[in-house]
Formats: sequence, structure tokens, C-alpha cells
Amino acid sequence: MEEIPVKVAIRVRPLLSKEVLHNHQVCVRLVPNTQQIIIGKDRVFTFDFVFGKNSTQEEVYTVCIKPLLVSLTEGYNATVFAYGQTGSGKTYTIGGGHIASVSEDEKGIIPRAIQELFQHISENHNIDFRVKVSYIEVYKEELRDLLELETSVKDLHIREDEKGNTVCVFCL
Repeated sequence: MEEIPVKVAIRVRPLLSKEVLHNHQVCVRLVPNTQQIIIGKDRVFTFDFVFGKNSTQEEVYTVCIKPLLVSLTEGYNATVFAYGQTGSGKTYTIGGGHIASVSEDEKGIIPRAIQELFQHISENHNIDFRVKVSYIEVYKEELRDLLELETSVKDLHIREDEKGNTVCVFCL
């Protein structure tokens, strides 16, 4: 069976204003010059990429997503998971907040990837592109397609198709 590489990045967000106000303490520290973090006093974890509280949206995009976009334009599939507790910064990293009011520096990985993908498509008239996008939320073991409003009345399930590919299917 073909090996599929998976890389894991972690982004440590700064304390929120209300956390500082309530005297909360940072519980995650970065180990300098490594791809490691320490949780609590001594629990060390290693990842492919580690971004600290001062990392920028551009830095996260350039290191983690841009290489996927290059592969995508060569015909490979790409998937990005944003995983974490409520309030951990997933929406900020993915989208950058409310798109209408977000500054260029604050744009997340989705608007950056879309902009770069369609720029690449417009520059390559001699290649036929077919773009298919899914934006799925998994919350409390329920799946929801964030691009399809009708899925709220349908069940969405993860299945394997006849070719062995993992797919999301709607069940009426």
C-alpha cells in the first residue's frame, strides 16, 4: 500500500485579554531551536512544525500550506486539518476572522490558498484545472459541510469508496 505522508504543526497562541485579566498562566512553552513544546513542567512533545505566539499568518501559510498548494497544482490531493479545543485559535489560523474586515496580514490559510491557487490557474492557460473543495466541521462526532447549507437536514458520513478512497457522503 502507498505510504501517505502526514505532517503535524502546532501553533501556540498568546493568552487572550480575559485570560491575562484572570491571571491565567501560559502552560505551553517552546523548546528553543527545536520542533518541541513542553506542556506543564516536563511533558515534551515533538512535531514537524512548531509556531510560537508571535508567529504570523504568513509564516504558517508559507511553511505548512504553500508546499501543499504546489503539489495540488501538480495534480495531487491535499488535506488540512485544524484540530483543537474551542477557543484555541483554529478559526483565526484557518480564516483570519471575519473576511470582510480582516487586514491582509491577518488573512488565514484559506483566503491565502484560494488567492494563490486561482492566480496559478490564471497564469497557466494551457492546463485544464478542476477544483473541488470541501470544508467539513467535525464537532461532537457529528460532521457538517460548512459550504453546503442543506447538510443540516441530512446525515453526513465518512466512508470508503470502491477505490479505497476516504470520502464524505450525504445520506438522506
